[in-house]
Amino acid sequence: MRRFDNKVAVITGGAAGMGRAHAEHLAAHGARVAIGDLGDASEVCAAIEAASGEAMAHRLDVADEASVAGFAQAVLARFGRCDIIVNNAGIYPFQPFDEITPADWRRVMAVDLDGPFLVSRAFLPGMRGQGYGRIVNIASAEAWMVASNNAHYIAAKMGVVGLTRALATEAAQDGVTVNAIAPGIVRGTTIDAEMPGYLDDIPRLYQAIKRAAEPADIVNAMAFLASDDARFITGQTLVVDGGGVRL
Repeated sequence: MRRFDNKVAVITGGAAGMGRAHAEHLAAHGARVAIGDLGDASEVCAAIEAASGEAMAHRLDVADEASVAGFAQAVLARFGRCDIIVNNAGIYPFQPFDEITPADWRRVMAVDLDGPFLVSRAFLPGMRGQGYGRIVNIASAEAWMVASNNAHYIAAKMGVVGLTRALATEAAQDGVTVNAIAPGIVRGTTIDAEMPGYLDDIPRLYQAIKRAAEPADIVNAMAFLASDDARFITGQTLVVDGGGVRL
């Protein structure tokens, strides 16, 4: 029996990048996967189905309550339940603090912090009803680093850590665990293309393991927290950054 057989996993922002990696890994290990994204996730679903998995895609704006509600309805209509949530969708703008407008601030908060709240809120009643659930939120190691030009992003990701801790307390009695991963810099993401050399320079300066993370490094941490191996772990933030941040 595979690790996630008979489980339904919801992944936000699963059309590309780390979200796609999370979706494909869960599907490869038996989960039926629901991908919510503003982008087209049909290619991801096709790849999963070509490998004998089962997946669905739905257009989703995690910052919009009605969009999240429609996504949840579609997932339950197709699969009947949700066992695992990976709140992966997020945006990562570089802006000096003096250039951040209230609209810029609100947009980052809406996607990076309101999104995990709205998606968790939509699926948590079903998890509670079945007495089982795993919620994995994606925070960021940058929240503990000396970093500039993304105050809104760092504030939102620290909010994700707070949401994780608070929700873990309320959901534990119903068999639901809530944890977070805080990745460092990861190869194959947008920052890799936008800032050549960054992924080589930063690990050499700050990390114990002198390389950028590969997608598998983050996916494996997610899969652990989403599995029954982590059944006695909740309210925690696991930093996966090669030892750059020590908590």
